[in-house]
Amino acid sequence: MLLPAVNATLNSIAGLLLVLGFVFIKQKKVAQHRACMLAALGVSVLFLICYTIHHLQVGSVRYDGPPALRPLYYSILIPHVPLAAAVVPLALITASRGLKGHVDKHKAIARITLPIWLFVSVSGVAVYWMLYQM
Repeated sequence: MLLPAVNATLNSIAGLLLVLGFVFIKQKKVAQHRACMLAALGVSVLFLICYTIHHLQVGSVRYDGPPALRPLYYSILIPHVPLAAAVVPLALITASRGLKGHVDKHKAIARITLPIWLFVSVSGVAVYWMLYQM
């Protein structure tokens, strides 16, 4: 199963790009921030394509890891799912406002989008490890 590993890698890359983009904007390096955030968006789109293809092929994947870790798995998965759905429009709106130069509106929504997007990226990798590597 190659696609789950590809998806985890793409999520990891997106997370790293988000952190780098945040660091750059705190340093007032707007061009580097923009490049990282657009790259994170592109990587996330690629992830969504691969994720959809994988789940069209295999359907839902059941947790078969250690029973003692089942509560941890669900404590990660349950918030991950709705936040993953929410981050799509949030990321698009945030990027759109930034690209249009609506800095105040961009900042306001980015303060919401970034932590959600980071959580989704990191928790997606955690879910991968718990489903496929344990």
